[in-house]
Amino acid sequence: MLFSFSDLEWVSKARVNTQAVLKRAQQVQGRKVAKKQWQAAWLLKAVTCIDLTTLSGDDTPSNVHRLCMKASQPVRRDLLKNMDMHDKGITTAAVCVYPSRVADAVKSLKAANSSLPVASVATGFPAGQTPLKTRLDEVRMAVQDGATEIDIVINRTLALTGQWAALYDEVRQFREVCGEAHMKTILAVGELGTFTNVYKASLVSMMAGSDFIKTSTGKESVNATYPVAIVMVRAIRDYYLRTGHKVGFKPAGGIRTAQEALVWLVLMKEELGDDWLTPTLFRLGASSLLADIERQIYHYVTGCYAAYYELPMA
Repeated sequence: MLFSFSDLEWVSKARVNTQAVLKRAQQVQGRKVAKKQWQAAWLLKAVTCIDLTTLSGDDTPSNVHRLCMKASQPVRRDLLKNMDMHDKGITTAAVCVYPSRVADAVKSLKAANSSLPVASVATGFPAGQTPLKTRLDEVRMAVQDGATEIDIVINRTLALTGQWAALYDEVRQFREVCGEAHMKTILAVGELGTFTNVYKASLVSMMAGSDFIKTSTGKESVNATYPVAIVMVRAIRDYYLRTGHKVGFKPAGGIRTAQEALVWLVLMKEELGDDWLTPTLFRLGASSLLADIERQIYHYVTGCYAAYYELPMA
């Protein structure tokens, strides 16, 4: 769906009620989550929504390979068999790596006969401060190497200075060079200053063709928080009500425990409904979350917690 600059009037008039957002966030955090077999079922749902991620300076082909193998078999097979879920094809939603590691991930997954998508960060991640041509070339390279999902970062300068038309143009160009690849747009909410800026950046990113909007790079001091998430998912809801087009949501950065994953699922169900409880419209960007979820599933199956050496690391 194409928008013209006149449509950006919707963006310029947008305002966010901060107190209402904070009150709603408190309600979400205070929710009681499911227990026992219901908790186990929700945790398996969370596993299928994880973008299993490694974005470190010391990434090598070997630890990318290990990540891919873990993503293909995220929970120990004997645990799944005990739950009668061993034949349900449970994997993470994707693996996420730097552009230079995309080819390694594609090779590992192909060797394992896995169709798991490979996602790549791009566009000068995490700061987005490289020249536009360089950012566009980075997207092209990742797609050529086999990435089917691209996590772009917006230029925060344009958002902070209110240059919404220029931001729309940039994201639109990224959308075009992504081609068939899904595009997730990282807002880096910890650097946008206000909830109103977060809401406006969400709208502009969706108008420019984003398939997902994502909270953070995981490299900022403030990452995925519930108040910011509420602002973003309500932007998604407003956009859907206005256009009929569903855009996905991906919180990322600082999500480490199974308990947190459950709260995120509750938030999505209450704010956007069951359609947003699948990997096509909801992802959890995480590197260490899966280990805690598997640990909780081990506890559900055996009645005791696993020692760390008993569970394969991602």
